[in-house]
Amino acid sequence: MTNYQYIRDTCQYVRNTYGVPAVIGRRISFKGKPGIIAEDRGNYIGVNFDEDKPGEVCNLHPTYEVEYLDMGKVRQETRSQKRYRQFRECDWFDGTFGDWIKTDWSVT
Repeated sequence: MTNYQYIRDTCQYVRNTYGVPAVIGRRISFKGKPGIIAEDRGNYIGVNFDEDKPGEVCNLHPTYEVEYLDMGKVRQETRSQKRYRQFRECDWFDGTFGDWIKTDWSVT
Protein backbone atom coordinates (compact mmCIF):
# COMPACT_ATOMS: atom_id res chain seq x y z
CA MET A 1 0.00 0.00 0.00
CA THR A 2 1.45 3.34 -0.98
CA ASN A 3 1.55 6.31 1.40
CA TYR A 4 -0.97 8.15 -0.79
CA GLN A 5 -3.35 5.18 -0.75
CA TYR A 6 -3.04 4.90 3.06
CA ILE A 7 -3.90 8.59 3.53
CA ARG A 8 -6.76 8.33 1.05
CA ASP A 9 -8.22 5.28 2.83
CA THR A 10 -8.03 6.73 6.35
CA CYS A 11 -11.16 8.30 7.84
CA GLN A 12 -13.21 6.70 5.06
CA TYR A 13 -16.16 6.03 7.41
CA VAL A 14 -16.22 9.69 8.50
CA ARG A 15 -16.01 10.94 4.90
CA ASN A 16 -18.77 8.62 3.70
CA THR A 17 -21.08 9.11 6.69
CA TYR A 18 -20.70 12.84 7.33
CA GLY A 19 -19.64 14.11 3.90
CA VAL A 20 -16.53 15.92 5.17
CA PRO A 21 -13.02 15.93 3.64
CA ALA A 22 -11.36 14.22 6.63
CA VAL A 23 -8.01 12.50 6.04
CA ILE A 24 -4.91 12.15 8.18
CA GLY A 25 -2.79 15.22 7.58
CA ARG A 26 -5.68 17.63 6.92
CA ARG A 27 -5.43 20.87 8.89
CA ILE A 28 -8.54 21.85 10.84
CA SER A 29 -9.80 24.62 13.07
CA PHE A 30 -12.04 23.77 16.02
CA LYS A 31 -13.62 26.77 17.75
CA GLY A 32 -10.68 28.83 16.49
CA LYS A 33 -8.01 26.35 17.71
CA PRO A 34 -5.76 25.16 14.87
CA GLY A 35 -4.77 21.52 14.63
CA ILE A 36 -4.27 18.58 12.31
CA ILE A 37 -6.02 15.23 11.91
CA ALA A 38 -3.49 12.74 13.27
CA GLU A 39 -5.53 9.54 13.69
CA ASP A 40 -8.57 7.75 12.33
CA ARG A 41 -10.77 7.12 15.38
CA GLY A 42 -13.70 5.34 13.76
CA ASN A 43 -16.65 7.73 13.82
CA TYR A 44 -14.48 10.54 15.25
CA ILE A 45 -11.39 12.33 14.01
CA GLY A 46 -8.26 12.25 16.18
CA VAL A 47 -6.81 15.77 16.27
CA ASN A 48 -3.44 16.99 17.50
CA PHE A 49 -3.81 20.69 18.28
CA ASP A 50 -0.89 22.96 17.48
CA GLU A 51 -0.62 24.03 21.14
CA ASP A 52 -0.36 20.40 22.36
CA LYS A 53 2.64 18.09 22.34
CA PRO A 54 3.04 15.74 19.36
CA GLY A 55 1.18 12.51 20.04
CA GLU A 56 -1.52 14.13 22.22
CA VAL A 57 -4.69 13.38 20.29
CA CYS A 58 -8.23 14.49 21.11
CA ASN A 59 -11.41 13.00 19.68
CA LEU A 60 -13.65 15.43 17.79
CA HIS A 61 -16.98 14.85 16.13
CA PRO A 62 -16.37 15.53 12.44
CA THR A 63 -19.28 17.97 12.01
CA TYR A 64 -19.32 19.82 15.35
CA GLU A 65 -17.68 23.24 14.80
CA VAL A 66 -14.82 21.77 12.74
CA GLU A 67 -13.56 23.80 9.78
CA TYR A 68 -11.53 21.75 7.29
CA LEU A 69 -8.50 23.50 5.81
CA ASP A 70 -5.56 22.55 3.57
CA MET A 71 -3.18 19.61 4.01
CA GLY A 72 -0.27 19.69 6.44
CA LYS A 73 2.22 17.37 8.12
CA VAL A 74 1.48 15.45 11.33
CA ARG A 75 4.13 16.05 13.99
CA GLN A 76 5.69 12.81 15.20
CA GLU A 77 6.03 11.78 18.83
CA THR A 78 9.44 12.17 20.40
CA ARG A 79 11.35 8.98 21.20
CA SER A 80 10.57 9.33 24.92
CA GLN A 81 6.86 9.92 24.25
CA LYS A 82 6.78 6.82 22.07
CA ARG A 83 8.48 4.69 24.75
CA TYR A 84 6.03 5.89 27.43
CA ARG A 85 3.02 5.24 25.18
CA GLN A 86 4.32 1.72 24.46
CA PHE A 87 4.73 1.14 28.21
CA ARG A 88 1.14 2.26 28.91
CA GLU A 89 -0.23 0.08 26.10
CA CYS A 90 1.71 -3.02 27.16
CA ASP A 91 -0.68 -5.20 29.18
CA TRP A 92 1.75 -8.06 29.83
CA PHE A 93 4.61 -6.09 31.45
CA ASP A 94 4.31 -5.98 35.25
CA GLY A 95 7.12 -3.57 36.13
CA THR A 96 7.50 0.18 36.48
CA PHE A 97 8.33 2.58 33.66
CA GLY A 98 11.89 2.69 35.02
CA ASP A 99 12.09 -1.07 34.58
CA TRP A 100 10.55 -0.80 31.11
CA ILE A 101 13.14 1.59 29.72
CA LYS A 102 15.92 -0.79 30.78
CA THR A 103 14.48 -3.58 28.60
CA ASP A 104 15.03 -4.30 24.91
CA TRP A 105 11.27 -3.88 24.28
CA SER A 106 11.36 -0.14 24.90
CA VAL A 107 13.77 0.54 22.06
CA THR A 108 12.19 0.92 18.63
